[in-house]
Amino acid sequence: MALFEYLGVLISVVMGLGITHLLIGTSKLIQQRDTIRAYWVHTLWTVNILVYVLGIWWGMFWWSRLAEWTFYHFLFVTLYAVALFLLAAMLYPWDFPSDFDFKGYFYKNRSWFFGIQFVAWSIDVPETVLKEGTGLRELPQLYFFFIATMLGLSLVGAITSNRRYHEFYAPFWSVFLLGYLGLTTLARIAA
Repeated sequence: MALFEYLGVLISVVMGLGITHLLIGTSKLIQQRDTIRAYWVHTLWTVNILVYVLGIWWGMFWWSRLAEWTFYHFLFVTLYAVALFLLAAMLYPWDFPSDFDFKGYFYKNRSWFFGIQFVAWSIDVPETVLKEGTGLRELPQLYFFFIATMLGLSLVGAITSNRRYHEFYAPFWSVFLLGYLGLTTLARIAA
């Protein structure tokens, strides 16, 4: 077993637990749909974070080309996985009654949810720059515009409880992320 494969097991388990938590929460929501008070913004964030975790997990593959790993590389990449797990875990309580109100839950936890999202995007900056610095991947031209926007919007999300903002931000996040991924993929193909 190569070193990356060995180290990647823990990272995969932590990120996989985040995905599992989202899927179990969604499953319970569907099963209890007659009594649960779902909230479309919360539901969209479930999809957004699932896509985010999967995208970062896919991006972790670039690390497989790193020839020499240090404990600090491993610790840093694991910290990113932990932040993503916490982000997923904030969307669903471990157990919820059949009359649960997801709108109230979302706004009660929004500071933590968007605060952790801010931390995750903050970790993405040195992680992405480090990948470029070690020759693992080229830094996309739009990256700093993208990351500054995501950091700013997640910070506002942590601070404000304005429902209009959150009803704007959830779908914007989806479109902005998928647009960025599409543009950077097209740029890589064209190069």
